[in-house]
Amino acid sequence: MSGASARLERLGLTLPAVPTPAAAYQPWSRSGGLVFTSGQLPTVEGALPRTGRLGAELATAEGAELARIAALNVLAVAAEAAGDLDAVRVVKLVVFVASTAAFTEQHLVANGASTLIGEVLGDAGVHARAAVGVASLPLGSPVEVEAIIEVVGGSSG
Repeated sequence: MSGASARLERLGLTLPAVPTPAAAYQPWSRSGGLVFTSGQLPTVEGALPRTGRLGAELATAEGAELARIAALNVLAVAAEAAGDLDAVRVVKLVVFVASTAAFTEQHLVANGASTLIGEVLGDAGVHARAAVGVASLPLGSPVEVEAIIEVVGGSSG
């Protein structure tokens, strides 16, 4: 075991099953060497551990942990699309944060996703990012993470 798989193991993590879409879309779409993931919620075994908005029902640290879970789901989708997690390079993340109008720490919530991606993928996890505050997200989720992935080796999916 090498690369991303070994780092996952050292972190005590395993990739979850690719979450089932909650509506009429697929988990990912590929164009050439790029994979575009659908937005992933922080589901664990098909359920959201928390709902609500940052700045109201949740604190920044809680949002960052949920973004970390959503990023692990993104990696599961990316691994399925690329055929191997070691063939994945994250180009860009977009992190949507359900928050109150007064909440201004979306970037700190998004760090939960960015940090996990970096811990798992190393240099292949260095990415551009947007952190966007929104009024609400599907199913009452506090965060949603999507990614643009470059397939750099392994299976052609």
